[in-house]
Amino acid sequence: MAKQRQSSFRRILVTRILLLFFPVLFVGQIVALNKTRTSLLKTAGQNLTESATIKGEKIANAIATLKTSLLVASRTTVVQSGSPLEVQQFLTQLAQQLPTYIECLQLTNVQNGDIIASTCGNKTITELSLSIPNNGVDVKTILPPKAGVTGQRNAHNQLELVLSAPVYNQTGQLKYTLSLQSALYQKTHYQPGSLTGSMLVIAEDGTILAHPLKQRVGTNIKQHPSASQLQSIVKNAIAGQNNSINLSFEEGQELVCGYTTITNPVTNQQGQKWVLLAVTTVDNALFGLEEIKLILIVLTVGLIGASLLASLCLAPYLARPLEELRDYALNIHSHHAAQPIPHNFQIREFNQLAQALDQMVERLKAWAEELEIAWKEAKSANQVKSQFLATTSHELRNPLNIIINCVRLVREGMCDSREEEMEFLKRADETAMHLLGIINDLLDISKIEAGKLSVMMELIDLRQILQEVINLQSVNIQQKGLQLKIDLGNEPISVMADAAKLRQVLINVIGNATKFTDEGNITISTTIQQRGDKSQVIITVTDTGLGIEPAQQHKLFRPFVMVNDSTRRKIEGTGLGLAISRNLIELMGGSITLESPGLNQGTTVKITLPMVDVSPLPPPGKEGGNGELGIENGKTKLFLTSPSSPSSPSLPPNPSRGPEAPLIFPALLLPIPSPLKKQVDRLD
Repeated sequence: MAKQRQSSFRRILVTRILLLFFPVLFVGQIVALNKTRTSLLKTAGQNLTESATIKGEKIANAIATLKTSLLVASRTTVVQSGSPLEVQQFLTQLAQQLPTYIECLQLTNVQNGDIIASTCGNKTITELSLSIPNNGVDVKTILPPKAGVTGQRNAHNQLELVLSAPVYNQTGQLKYTLSLQSALYQKTHYQPGSLTGSMLVIAEDGTILAHPLKQRVGTNIKQHPSASQLQSIVKNAIAGQNNSINLSFEEGQELVCGYTTITNPVTNQQGQKWVLLAVTTVDNALFGLEEIKLILIVLTVGLIGASLLASLCLAPYLARPLEELRDYALNIHSHHAAQPIPHNFQIREFNQLAQALDQMVERLKAWAEELEIAWKEAKSANQVKSQFLATTSHELRNPLNIIINCVRLVREGMCDSREEEMEFLKRADETAMHLLGIINDLLDISKIEAGKLSVMMELIDLRQILQEVINLQSVNIQQKGLQLKIDLGNEPISVMADAAKLRQVLINVIGNATKFTDEGNITISTTIQQRGDKSQVIITVTDTGLGIEPAQQHKLFRPFVMVNDSTRRKIEGTGLGLAISRNLIELMGGSITLESPGLNQGTTVKITLPMVDVSPLPPPGKEGGNGELGIENGKTKLFLTSPSSPSSPSLPPNPSRGPEAPLIFPALLLPIPSPLKKQVDRLD
């Protein structure tokens, strides 16, 4: 069962996708809105700057047009010498031809100030005295009166211009003044989202000449709470910069404006400039942002829905293979029949995981079978060892009883003759030797299990050792009526081995062949085999005896194991001979194998040992040498010599082996192959 605070793969997959997707969408929406807002404000500033430039050009062109029209009209014959009625008709036609923002055309007598003709009735354009230039048009501005002061006010309370041109009679005498009153072009109502902007005109001294708010016209920017921002704009514009800026007033209103400059058209203010601003609100500049927000919201909701749907569809697609593999793994122990592991998924990695799980299950099954077999074998070996202990105790007790009884009979003088005493002593000696063999086997196997068994390597003639062992075993072979076949060759076979341990192995192998063969023959042969640049000798012992079933052959080299219980009862033994022989041969760098076609079909044992290349040396200068080490063809060889026969060396016997020890080569320090480098101190 799932533990607390654990969740399913599907739930984790869905929640992780959504938890990752929501912040990404939220942050992406905020970044997109901020980018859009900045881009819209930048675009609005550029458009307002262009609008301010266009407005400035329109004002300059309009004033220039009015100057030209007024100057041309002042020089017409009708105006100069016509009757008042003719002048009135002329001015009326002229007013209709001029732009609609012309408020009044008026012809005034210079001497007495009487109005000769006017398009605005008896209303005087201005009460100010005009300084009419000798040639040209005079331009004045009319600002609204200050608060609490009465005076002429224009209809829109905006900046108005008065243009005056002198009118001369036929004699060239100044007679009239032709005046024109016009308001600056203003448009205060715009469509939402329009970036034309409202016009704001500021003189170089800071006087506001035109403003969307009537109450601000005629005031100075120094009187405004945001004077520093306006002064900065005026300063930058007069310096020749055309740019845009965001304005923020204390009333909380945010504006965007673009600004530029034009030449001041007022006659007595030449050299100064007017600053024109095209102003609109930030809300108007960001008019399209609301639609973008709506689009982003709809897009976000759609993406969230799509991600949720994708998560719900993707979760089963990814979770189903894992769940099937989980169910298979959890229910593996309850499968009564072999069920195939789920596979053929649409995702390659899951198929690979299924394949790996299948291989792991197969390996576990194989290991389980091996463990079961090993457990059964261990159980069987334990039973065999218990039987061995019981048998060994019997094997040890019987020889001891025989030895004790024979010795007591001789000691107590119960024998009738000397021959009978010798018979009992001989029987006691043979039984003691048999008991010694059993004890030696037990000591050897204990040393093998403790890893303390060692061999003393020396150069020996294998053929001579075989002949000695065959001589010893031939009596038993003859007593059983078996035929002995020997093929050992005629040449000495030089090997590095422990003579006593090798003799023990050979006695054991040939003795087993004799014990388990009731009729037929025993064949002992040697074969020399070449392996690359190395040679090895194979000792083959073949009998026609009991044989072994193939399924039981791998057990014979284990301690305490015999063929079967019936054999144990018929033939004495401890089952240690082959186990000891295998370890001894391996310590000497060789190997031992056993083959049998089946029960009652005989057995073949093969012992393989590496050979040592021994070659004769030319007669030395000094007689009496037993041997020398030399190098021939890149190989280390032992060259043996003898004063009597160089080709057949005669060496002294090994005194450590007693007077009956076979004649073998003495132990020499030769380069030993790596499998033979196991020389340790021999344990008693």
